[in-house]
Amino acid sequence: MFLKKLTLFNYKNFSEASFEFDNKINCFVGKNGIGKTNVLDAIYHLSQGKSYFNPIAAQNIKHNEEFFVVDGEFEKNERTEQIVCSLKKGQKKILKRNGKLYDKFSEHIGLIPLVIISPADRDLIIDGSETRRKFVDSVISQLDKTYLQEIIKYQRIIVQRNALLKYFSLNHTFDKETLLIYNEQLNELGQIIFKKRTHFLKKFIPIFNQYYHEISNNAETVQLVYQSDLFEKNMLQLLEENLAKDRALQYTSVGIHKDDLSFEIDGFPIKKFGSQGQQKSFLIALKLAQFDFVKKQSGEKPILLFDDIFDKLDETRVSKIVTMVNQEEFGQLFISDTHPERTENIVRQTHQSYKIFNL
Repeated sequence: MFLKKLTLFNYKNFSEASFEFDNKINCFVGKNGIGKTNVLDAIYHLSQGKSYFNPIAAQNIKHNEEFFVVDGEFEKNERTEQIVCSLKKGQKKILKRNGKLYDKFSEHIGLIPLVIISPADRDLIIDGSETRRKFVDSVISQLDKTYLQEIIKYQRIIVQRNALLKYFSLNHTFDKETLLIYNEQLNELGQIIFKKRTHFLKKFIPIFNQYYHEISNNAETVQLVYQSDLFEKNMLQLLEENLAKDRALQYTSVGIHKDDLSFEIDGFPIKKFGSQGQQKSFLIALKLAQFDFVKKQSGEKPILLFDDIFDKLDETRVSKIVTMVNQEEFGQLFISDTHPERTENIVRQTHQSYKIFNL
């Protein structure tokens, strides 16, 4: 599978632009602020139905315009797939496959498998647990259609339970039977989600470790540790034991919506004890492991987007990444970089076909 053609209308800083791509390596080079990352984000939009960098959809419309259109032509299983994502101000975003409108964006997830590696990934290290949960959930969702629906349903019940807790507090009342209905629903869904996350991470963590060792040349040891309340007790027990706390806080304080991934280097948090290069290597290994996992499970090579990843990496680590990309297990690759000469030197080492777009 690969992206053959991309057309943009009023998308971010582009009034109108069209690109025809090589089926292996495509590079966007130019100064900061010229739109390199925006092209990669447009490709991400076609895969996931949303921007990777800006969750507010209307802000992806070019200034002083009323709409945007991102139109992509893919080749998948020897047939053409046309994906169009568009938004008009004041209206709902539209996603179409071969001219047919999707009822739910979730139906599209997994059709165009894709992995992006970007400086914005540092949020996975510095932000709270929600960002890391979203990463886990996004990988599983690309391969398991029911998982995304289970997450959505669980979150909806959490919102309802929290609203009930607030109601109890405001009205100085309490109805344990009504609360129990929500508890039982959360228990059922929570156990399913917990099992799927556990199963995923059991397979994923060894792949991640392997990639990190290759990138860092075994310079240090890293760990990914899954943290969940459900390792100790089921949801019903947790909710019952924390009832007084939840009533005081007016929200649900325990459950799989509080799960986290601990990022560690030599047994310490990488956020505090990892250098910039080590943190970047950690994140690249995380995303390459995502690529590998999705490829193995789906039987398809995801599109890989490298957004300005070569800064702050020494030559040895860059060389390791290039060697990995040169292997046949990788498919189509998109790279953005501010240094044209560096980019050309890197892609020449791969001995693959490539195109360079000067923006």
